[in-house]
Amino acid sequence: MIRVSVLGAGGRMGTEVVRALKDAQDMQTALLLGPDDDPAAINPSNTDVAVDFTSPDAVLGNTLALIGQGVHTVIGTTGWTKERLDQVRQALDGHPGLSVFIAPNFAISAVLADRFAAMAARYFESAEVVELHHPDKVDAPSGTALGTASAIAEARRQAGMGPMPDATQQPDPSRGRVVDGVHVHAVRLRGLNAHEEILMGNPGEQLTIRADSFERVSFMPGVLLAVRRAGSIPGLTVGLDHYLF
Repeated sequence: MIRVSVLGAGGRMGTEVVRALKDAQDMQTALLLGPDDDPAAINPSNTDVAVDFTSPDAVLGNTLALIGQGVHTVIGTTGWTKERLDQVRQALDGHPGLSVFIAPNFAISAVLADRFAAMAARYFESAEVVELHHPDKVDAPSGTALGTASAIAEARRQAGMGPMPDATQQPDPSRGRVVDGVHVHAVRLRGLNAHEEILMGNPGEQLTIRADSFERVSFMPGVLLAVRRAGSIPGLTVGLDHYLF
């Protein structure tokens, strides 16, 4: 049995994770921590894998504490920057064999959409990303959309493609955030959950790739997969694709 502790257990995603753990025959719930609980309570004597769905403000401190405790960690909290990831890598240097896994999105449909977008990007002159979420989401654009844009940009660089055409000239154009040359648009609307649309265009044709997660339960197969694979890739791993392909 895999003993799993959950940080942010009372939140929207944390509650769903706890429910999924109870239904998983090869896992058992260890500690359930809220925002006022000390992550140092989680250690190898009571936990094999910790799952973090807290907040961008708390997740780095939680992660460093769990590394110090020697516990494998699966993270769905967003808000990561290159500098923060570097801190995690440095902390892991002193803990060979330990793993920290971060997924911008645990929905398998979203991971596949990213992969398809990277495959298609070299064949289209233009590409843009639209992500749509509920208005309670604290970050924009989403980590998933940022990852998609980066994957598109990398595929275009490898294909030797130049900048996308865009004649917009007004001082403050409404064109979304630019990520590696790819425009990313964020929509926050009551009634939505988590959605991403990738638009690609050539003269006379358009390709649309769309992934929709209507309920949080859609993320649970990816979370459980990451828990089961914890420790299989030591160090820091970012992206569920590393476990799928």
